[in-house]
Amino acid sequence: MNNNIENLSIGIFAKAAGVNVETIRFYQRKGLLSEPDRPYGSIRRYGAADVARVKFVKSAQHLGFSLDEISQLLKLEDGTHCSEAAELATLRLADVRTRLADLKRIEAALSKLVGECHVHAGNISCPLIEALHEPVVTEPCTVPVSASPRYVPAPVRMSCGRPD
Repeated sequence: MNNNIENLSIGIFAKAAGVNVETIRFYQRKGLLSEPDRPYGSIRRYGAADVARVKFVKSAQHLGFSLDEISQLLKLEDGTHCSEAAELATLRLADVRTRLADLKRIEAALSKLVGECHVHAGNISCPLIEALHEPVVTEPCTVPVSASPRYVPAPVRMSCGRPD
């Protein structure tokens, strides 16, 4: 059996791309990767271009792109559509910045609660546990506007970006 880079079985292909076989099949179902023809009485074979495509998908996922966005990027893959690719990346960057702002608010709220726990050490009622029992009210000024509808910020007890 010849397993050179242009004649890979799905198992060898998956290993070369750094994913498992089910990931290959999933990408095929999603239209991110074509399924090669199966020669009569044989198995499908994959090549270097397929390995490169899966690595492209994984790299884009590591940057936070959704599979739908990756599909759009793959259509721009020839490199001549830089402005369209930059537009997608700008939306992703806005989403990342929104998430970071949300994480900073969460960090501030948790820091405050942990500090209250240290101040009230030994009391029967833990401030952190009490705060978690309180209903969460999200004010309009605390809901980050995301460029991507798939990001939903975690609720935090906040008043306009400051912990309650």
